[in-house]
Amino acid sequence: MRNYDLALIGFGGVSRALAEIISNDAARLTAQLGFTLRVVAITDLAFGSLVQPGGIDLEHVLALPRGSDFGGLPGGSAEPNNREVIQGCTADIVVEATFTNPSDGEPAASHVRWALESGKHVTTTNKGPVALHAASLSALAATRGLAFEFEGSVLSGTPILRFAQQMLPALTVTSVEGILNGTSNYVLGRREAGVSLEAAIAEAQQLGYAEADPTADIEGSDVRLKVAILAQQVLGVDVPTTEVVTEGISGITDADIVEAAAQGLRWKLVGSATRTAEGGVEARVRPVALSAEHPLAGIAGPTNAVTFTTDLLGQVTVAGPGAGRVETAYALISDLVAIDRAASQRVAPEDELVGLFGATL
Repeated sequence: MRNYDLALIGFGGVSRALAEIISNDAARLTAQLGFTLRVVAITDLAFGSLVQPGGIDLEHVLALPRGSDFGGLPGGSAEPNNREVIQGCTADIVVEATFTNPSDGEPAASHVRWALESGKHVTTTNKGPVALHAASLSALAATRGLAFEFEGSVLSGTPILRFAQQMLPALTVTSVEGILNGTSNYVLGRREAGVSLEAAIAEAQQLGYAEADPTADIEGSDVRLKVAILAQQVLGVDVPTTEVVTEGISGITDADIVEAAAQGLRWKLVGSATRTAEGGVEARVRPVALSAEHPLAGIAGPTNAVTFTTDLLGQVTVAGPGAGRVETAYALISDLVAIDRAASQRVAPEDELVGLFGATL
């Protein structure tokens, strides 16, 4: 049976969820996927680095208390040593799940590049390298005969990119628009209930939807990166993030909320990319008051959704979780399946991804 050794770059919520799944549910994963997974390296800003070619005891490292590091373990160091580990470890696949830098995509972009240059496949949930460097990194992967997968970079575990690429054959997608940030959608829903912006943000933080600094969610910069990725991957047009016109939701007043409700409209932060007659793409992020008939109007709470407008089917909408540590870990698993399919030169049964978490595509 095929085995893939993994290097986890970043050991926060998503990577830890993946490690928990591999550790606690190995038999079911192996039976359903047809291959085994073993973690041989981990790096993290807080914990340092750990390299054990024979396989890391995930149960043990997951139990390490906060504030500790890998320095006392065989093959461990209190320093992350990202480049050394990525280039020198025996992993087949590098799992990149560090923080997103919307300015230049670093250091994640370098993590991906080092992995590909050293002959390793890559899966990442990081928006930065994809939105800002997808073309060059994908080209590097292709020249090396490697995979660069990033399903989780847009809608977490909801497979929006593969849906567009694999499930809409013989169609021309003329536009894609969506609710791409669960925090802003939750906040707008609470605003409709009469809660102030500040209180709604505080609620979202308490529930784990929003970061301590919610600026990227509220002002639209998180969605801007996702719109750039959708334009690249769905419409086939490279749109620099600086050209995505962006407006957040902080400017929506109580009066705007009341007026929209009186007209049967709902405010949503919508990211969109639309083909132009000249062959380009108009990309933007802005709050829009949607009518009840709009497919995105009923999307509530932290749920995300994307509507594809096509030439033959009209509008097709896909909705699902857009955040969550387990949901995003599922995206990594789906990428691992894609890497296995490409590496083994086979077409896997459609139900390989069915039932892992009691859900179907």
